[in-house]
Amino acid sequence: MKKMTKKEILKETIQHIDIKKIDSTALIDAMRHMSFASRETSNASDIFMRMLRDKKCSIILTIAGSTSAAGCMQVYVDMVKCNMVDAIVSTGASIVDMDFFEALGYKHYKGSPYVDDKQLRDLYIDRIYDTFIDEEELQHCDATIEKIADSLEPRPYSSREFIKEMGRYLTKNSKKKDSLVQAAFEHHVPIFCPAFSDSSAGFGLVKHQVAHPKKHVTIDSVADFRELTEIKIKAQDTGILMIGGGVPKNFTQDTVICAEVLGYEVPMHKYAIQITVADVRDGACSSSTLKEASSWGKVDTTYEQMVYAEATTVLPLIISYAYHSGAWKMRKPREYANIF
Repeated sequence: MKKMTKKEILKETIQHIDIKKIDSTALIDAMRHMSFASRETSNASDIFMRMLRDKKCSIILTIAGSTSAAGCMQVYVDMVKCNMVDAIVSTGASIVDMDFFEALGYKHYKGSPYVDDKQLRDLYIDRIYDTFIDEEELQHCDATIEKIADSLEPRPYSSREFIKEMGRYLTKNSKKKDSLVQAAFEHHVPIFCPAFSDSSAGFGLVKHQVAHPKKHVTIDSVADFRELTEIKIKAQDTGILMIGGGVPKNFTQDTVICAEVLGYEVPMHKYAIQITVADVRDGACSSSTLKEASSWGKVDTTYEQMVYAEATTVLPLIISYAYHSGAWKMRKPREYANIF
């Protein structure tokens, strides 16, 4: 990699796919008669359609990995706006470093994995595989989180509460038309980040606490677990669409067990889809396969599908199929953010 300026490297922005303009119906229908990941994807599409058409089913979306930075950000926004999701559980990075970051007017850039990372570091450019971020802009995101924390009453907050305040902030300060954080705020869809500090928010909150050592905002992950379990108890029948795995996946599945511990009878998650490239042979697969999760009492295996594919290649197809079906138009909004 020859010596280049920061401006020369950060010149092509990531363009987020718009599933409203691309109808994948014919492709998904054709893939139904194929094999391997194609048939898995079509099966997942059919299960997601069942979630949408099931009047008793509440849908939980879990997000892990960097699909937002990679071009799927608008997919998640459209899911909220079109009432295809009732609650979101995510990594902090997807919500803060990617979505909130772009809402402040910043961009992700097309890059390459075949670069001199030392040169990128010298230029303050961060890399997510073949995607670049301006570290100086990311630090402005940190500072905005600190600013929001400074404006709040010093006490413990669930991540849902704090992200709600981020959405409120964006209603007056957003520089981007579509943002998942703002759309979720406006449509009363709660967002949970169980490991919220493992993101740009963490740096901002640390600065906030250092500046206010005696009275400050803290994030209560136990409150997150309790609140999401309250949603499961209220919803009863649920379907989960899991992008990647990790903490968001396991956190969401565990609400069934937590409800039982609290003395409530709730059904296992009725529908489940996981899109992942993780392997099962080391006992991981980003927590477990869905069939394995059934042994823990978390997921019913009647309507479940593992899709072994990189999520940016199949998620837009599944959601485009659902969008162009129009099934979402018949769903009743749950507005679970209003129960707290």
